[in-house]
Amino acid sequence: MRARAVFNGPVMALLSTGRARRVDALYALGYFVIGTLLHLVVPDVAVRLNEGSDPSTWLVLGGLAVAALGETQRRARPVLGLVIALVALVGMVQLAFVPLAIMLVLGDLLYCSVLHTSRRVSWAVAGACAVVAGGAALMSLVFEGGRAAVLVLLNLGLVLAVPVLWGREVRLHSEHAAAERERAEQASRMAELDRSAAVAAERARMARDLHDVIAGQLSGIAIQSEAALTLPDPDPVVLRRVLASVRRDSVASLTEMRTMIGLLRADGAGDADPRTAPAGLDRLDALLESARATGLRITVDDARAGAPVPAAVDLAAHRIVQESLTNAAKHAPGSRARLHLDDCDGELVIELDNDLVPDAPPGGGTGTGLLGLRERADAVGGTVAAGPDGGRWRVRAVLPVPAPAEVAR
Repeated sequence: MRARAVFNGPVMALLSTGRARRVDALYALGYFVIGTLLHLVVPDVAVRLNEGSDPSTWLVLGGLAVAALGETQRRARPVLGLVIALVALVGMVQLAFVPLAIMLVLGDLLYCSVLHTSRRVSWAVAGACAVVAGGAALMSLVFEGGRAAVLVLLNLGLVLAVPVLWGREVRLHSEHAAAERERAEQASRMAELDRSAAVAAERARMARDLHDVIAGQLSGIAIQSEAALTLPDPDPVVLRRVLASVRRDSVASLTEMRTMIGLLRADGAGDADPRTAPAGLDRLDALLESARATGLRITVDDARAGAPVPAAVDLAAHRIVQESLTNAAKHAPGSRARLHLDDCDGELVIELDNDLVPDAPPGGGTGTGLLGLRERADAVGGTVAAGPDGGRWRVRAVLPVPAPAEVAR
């Protein structure tokens, strides 16, 4: 496809150039035919510099042919075409007979020289026309008087100023349109960059959610399974409780994974299964039961007053508690842990601390857990602090909770 595009670029340029040349040739033919008909039918439609000047028809047609030859360069090399038309004009001035068709050709080539050239050449052509008109008017003023100077200025103004000013106006509009098009393209590119950044941010958020689901619940499953396998003489009741917890966490992981896959789809066609509600602190009991099944001894101090919590804050709190319990089970298996929840002064406070186990096995984490906690808190305007504190590992999160009226609104 790219090779075809590279090949088609020069081909289209050649086709466009060939089409322009054919159009210019038609212009040249049209001016020649019109000039010939005017001269044959109404020969008086011309500028006679001397009374009684009447050159032969072949000389007039020759001048028309030279001027029409300049029209073949009206867009490719308009200045060259203008020079050719001026040669024809000078030749007809020598004969004291200038056909109207040559003046029309001269005006068209002046227009093209202003429109289809560089900015410097365009200004040079306009300046040369002003100099010619002013010089001719000055000479008429000196040798023939004021009346003749005014007539010369008016005549040259119609012949030179109209096509030049017309070409300048069209050129300004074209440049303005090109600038607007460039700004629109830049805005489109910036919008595309913004969309790419939004997509990248959304992918990062989904990667964080996947980490929370996989690293939280599936890590708990792995820890519980390992604990069950290392028991020398497992109690059937304990073993059944561990397997039930493993199954519950597996089902929860699959359910959340299906919800995530549904969000990643382009549309909801064919997805008849209802999606689960976002996880929140209403599922705290399930988190604690799964953590206790890994061997953690958890005590809970829930001092919340039951004030309504926005869904985003509730989800962030759930993930923070889940990740903190998972890290405790990984790095301090079998330790004592304490979870404290409180809401006061418009803030939801989460504190979880556990014993540090010096000889605990490596947790095998990737280091994204604490980063995920901080990103979760930052997303809702909160903060998270984690680190050792007097022989224990402490995680403290503070999440803002708006007033009930703001939550309702």
